[in-house]
Amino acid sequence: MRIADAHHQFPGAPGYLNTAAIGLPPQRAVDALQKAIAEWQGGKAEAPAYDEDVAAARQLFAQLAGVPVGWVAIGSQVSALVALAVTAIPSGSRVLVPDDEFSSVIFPLLVRPDLEVTFVPLETLPAAIGQDFDVVALSLVQSADGRVADLAEIATAAADHGALTIVDVTQGAGWLPFDATRFDVVIAGTYKWLLSPRGTAFMTVRPELQARIQPLYAGWYAGEDPWDSIYGPPLRLATNARRFDLSPGWLNWVALVPALELLLDVGVATIRRHNVGLANSLREQLGLGPSTSAIVSLDLEPSFDDTRLAGLHTAYRAGRLRAGFHLYNTEEDVDRLAAALKG
Repeated sequence: MRIADAHHQFPGAPGYLNTAAIGLPPQRAVDALQKAIAEWQGGKAEAPAYDEDVAAARQLFAQLAGVPVGWVAIGSQVSALVALAVTAIPSGSRVLVPDDEFSSVIFPLLVRPDLEVTFVPLETLPAAIGQDFDVVALSLVQSADGRVADLAEIATAAADHGALTIVDVTQGAGWLPFDATRFDVVIAGTYKWLLSPRGTAFMTVRPELQARIQPLYAGWYAGEDPWDSIYGPPLRLATNARRFDLSPGWLNWVALVPALELLLDVGVATIRRHNVGLANSLREQLGLGPSTSAIVSLDLEPSFDDTRLAGLHTAYRAGRLRAGFHLYNTEEDVDRLAAALKG
């Protein structure tokens, strides 16, 4: 599918530049959700039927991440899945994290007093991995300013030194290709660039690490056969990454499937060219050099009048204006924002 054809899936998107906070659902996701709500309201919903949506979403994310489907667990939010991954870290480990990393990545680490967490600038993180660190945890794309981590260099350095890797791809999945097979754990919230309802998330786990993670939230849905795991002992968890599944909020997964299908129909590489192209078009109009990110973060003068941004949806993070470009954005959005910023 071409980018131009995908635009028809977003009829209310002009001027929306805040995907780094909340992505917009495509029309096909809204239609699927409205149909599911009508079935629920009419007493026609059957709980086991939602398993098809969960299974389809798991398969689609496995395709997007480039991993076997048996590596993929489902959840509801990033911090809960990071907390699961952190259970695999032995007491006394040294953990390396970028400065100003998003809280959902670092809080599950910092609540453990038996871990030594060190912060370094993102740009120097690959070189620092060799300094006797046991774990590296980071975001693929930094939430505050859109900087993109050099995952290839980080993966190589971590492998060379035997460091466990935990990567949050929430701000990159959907527009930036990545190879999850190179990392021990990869986690993604879906409500931003994956254009899905909040309350859905994924985690990929290498098979050799799965036995080290404690399935803290083990419930019926983590069973080898969920519908045969709803009563009584013994413990009978799935033998792959499904053992970490959190029971799904059904309607959210109904909408997630068509959103992922749209992204894969267009192609993440194509979306990347579109998104980064628009971001660099804005940077050029503002006299800035090019970047590899779909997110543009800008310092504004203290006297800047916010009313100039009327009709444009952006955000402020870490004291800077943040704009993100996705499938539904066009060069017209770039021109409007550039004109507003230049006054």
